[in-house]
Amino acid sequence: MLVIISWVGTILIVAGVAYSAGQVLWRGPLSGGQLEGKETLEPPRGPARSLGLAKEWPGLALIGLGAILLLARAAVLYIGGS
Repeated sequence: MLVIISWVGTILIVAGVAYSAGQVLWRGPLSGGQLEGKETLEPPRGPARSLGLAKEWPGLALIGLGAILLLARAAVLYIGGS
């Protein structure tokens, strides 16, 4: 049973990271602004434009839930002395 909890926790963490990375990639290219005629990778409204808790909360929730499951398994093993 503890092995299943470990796998579920690990899968949730990987899914959360993949979801968060996918959200950033699906938003489109980060470059688009012009700096004195040179192309730049900086977003037009600054680097914080691509960040936002409102868009990232599902991925962060998956990562958090996976971490809780892995910590719960570790606590059970520590308390049980296995």
